[in-house]
Amino acid sequence: MKSSLVAVSAAVVVATLITGLKDRAALQEKFGLGAAGKPAPELMMMGRIRPTDAPAGNSEFNAQLVADKIEAITSPSPSAPDPPDKDAAEAQPAPPQPAAPQTAAQPTPVTPPIVSEPPAPQQAAAAPQPAVDESALRYFASRGDKVRLQAEISRLQALYPNWVPPADPLAVPQNGDKQLEAMWQLYSDGRYAELRKAVADRQAADAGWQPPADLLDRLDVAEARARLINASDLKQYATVVDTAAATPSLLTCSEIDILWRVAEAFIQTERAQRGQDAYTYILKSCSNPAERLATVEKASTLLAYQPMQALLALERPAADGSKEFDGIRDNLARRFMAEGDDDPNLAIAPDYIARLEKLAGTEGLASDALLLGWYQLRRNNDADAEKWFRAARAKQDSAAASQGLTLALIARKAPEEAEDVMFGWRADSDDAISTYLAATANLMALQPPADLAEDVLHRIATEVIARKYVPTAQQFGWYARSLNQFQTAARWFETALAWKPDDEPSAYGLVITREQLSDRKGVLDLQRAWAGRSSRITNLEDTSSLMPNAVTPPPEKGRLATQQPAQPTQPPQGAAEAERQITLQPGSEAVVRAARPSVETVTVPRGPRQTRGCSTTIDAGQLKPADALSRGWCLMDINRPMEAISAFEAALQSPSRKVREDAAYGQSLAYLRAGLSTNAAVAATKAPQNRQRAAELQVAILADRALSAFDAGRYRETLIYLDQRAQLQQERIDLMVLRGYCYLNLKMYGDATRIFEAAAATGSRDAARGLADVRNVTHPDTNN
Repeated sequence: MKSSLVAVSAAVVVATLITGLKDRAALQEKFGLGAAGKPAPELMMMGRIRPTDAPAGNSEFNAQLVADKIEAITSPSPSAPDPPDKDAAEAQPAPPQPAAPQTAAQPTPVTPPIVSEPPAPQQAAAAPQPAVDESALRYFASRGDKVRLQAEISRLQALYPNWVPPADPLAVPQNGDKQLEAMWQLYSDGRYAELRKAVADRQAADAGWQPPADLLDRLDVAEARARLINASDLKQYATVVDTAAATPSLLTCSEIDILWRVAEAFIQTERAQRGQDAYTYILKSCSNPAERLATVEKASTLLAYQPMQALLALERPAADGSKEFDGIRDNLARRFMAEGDDDPNLAIAPDYIARLEKLAGTEGLASDALLLGWYQLRRNNDADAEKWFRAARAKQDSAAASQGLTLALIARKAPEEAEDVMFGWRADSDDAISTYLAATANLMALQPPADLAEDVLHRIATEVIARKYVPTAQQFGWYARSLNQFQTAARWFETALAWKPDDEPSAYGLVITREQLSDRKGVLDLQRAWAGRSSRITNLEDTSSLMPNAVTPPPEKGRLATQQPAQPTQPPQGAAEAERQITLQPGSEAVVRAARPSVETVTVPRGPRQTRGCSTTIDAGQLKPADALSRGWCLMDINRPMEAISAFEAALQSPSRKVREDAAYGQSLAYLRAGLSTNAAVAATKAPQNRQRAAELQVAILADRALSAFDAGRYRETLIYLDQRAQLQQERIDLMVLRGYCYLNLKMYGDATRIFEAAAATGSRDAARGLADVRNVTHPDTNN
């Protein structure tokens, strides 16, 4: 009965071997490790053998029984082992040689010949038991190492298909060769160089002695394993692949670390498909749950999103009905979303997005919200991106969260908030400063111009000058033009051109600004410099009809690091709530704030208006534009400026250029009379004005702001406004007196005396009083 079982077992083993050998070429081709011109090793052949596999026909062998016997023998409490099976003991080969414990490496298996068809069971039963070196098997048994014992049994079964493992490896007495025992011990300790020397020394002393082939095979494999690990640690990935190709017995499930290293080597040498194949082999062939989980984790750090989906498809159900990779699926979702952040064309499965959104809500990590924000921003989902970036900043304000929110705000055309969000993080990195400067360019390009505080203008200009950032410098020029600040605009355009001489938009802004300043020489110089490069500069037409406030920016804009600022192509329409006067010159250290309303009046060259028809209150929006314009002037005559503002606004809807021009001019005057000088500047931008009107409005606005700054105690700012006004119109006596008092408050007594004396010579009592005030301060003892 036993003989029949043995025969059946042999037949099954041979059939299995034939199937494995026929698949050798497929494995070799799949992993690409074969060298041209020589037979390729059977890579991962050992992976088909499970440590728990045993010959089906050996009913006498029970691995668990053997393990129990080993445990009983090696247990601290003395107990006699069970007697070995008599038939199994008789089947043992000649006296073995001592063995040492196996390291993680296995020797190269002996490839049996490929058989076309399996032998008959009778032939298998008649085959003699092969001579097998079982010294290692007995060594592991004597040490009580169950794991290595099972591994050694599987190894010998793969090498010798007809071999039947003994029922009790301890039944055969150990060899008494002490020198060989010492060699095995060196092998067990990993002292391979000393082992090589010991073998050589003994062969030199005893010419007839030959070391066991099993020992040399194991030594070769162990050294190959050490070389492969060392090469992997040193990132010598080509050496890793070559070593693995030469030692295929290393590529088994029992050598999972080697398989991981080989997969990484394939990927790092730009053979990602081979690396994916290696991970696929592990998930198809190896059963250890922890190792399978670790394999997916390692693969996720090296493989892209799509190859990882193929690996995850090999997931097995867990015993409790869940999936075996559920424990790492959250981290996988984060990993995939990060890849999606880098690649805007990569579409991540909705399941991963939903999982990460749930994590961001439950765990509240800023990093999760950031991943979602960048993913949505890369796909132009600006509203969703803004939501997640705000959530990230609420949890933890950081440069990345602020940068993402800034970009989302720029996309939403909210550059003022974008500049404020990014300012504190602008110096964090090159990307951060690029994002901040992009926000400034978009902010300065808003139409109507934004109502910016003094400190905001100052910090923007400081960064622009420090970084020599042309787009925002150019926008400062257009911003100054929108407020009729031609001298300031010219300086900003000149500054931008100094940083980037081929910046055509800045050159165009400068040439039209010089034309409006009547600087014909400057215009001709620019036209000559840009001849053949810009037709709109060289063919500049009469710009007298260009309203100084109306921004006519070039159609071509310099590229920003992140996003182009909005740029109008026609005079802006609609009213703004407030406007600021920009007086910051490139390189200066102060930015002034808009002042309170001016008391200076502006002469309006127009015919007499009748009060008839405007004494009652009606909705001007229901009138025709021409009638609304007439009503606006009528309301100005009866000193009802706020109602006149609405009437002029209705007139601005006229298709007639002349009506729009008059309406914008009238609305500016109405705002001035109402004490809203900043709104007056905005109103003037709504339609082109001739030079005379533009100058009148500018003079009035600057005088008003000078008075406001003086009342607030900002004397240097007052002087700046007065200087700007003096460029447009000769200074009046009352403003000269105001200038003298600024010098007096700044303790510039010599300048104050000179101004007061000049004004007093005209008969101004205020100037004479100013001289007395100077004497009281400088010579208090000589005054009564």
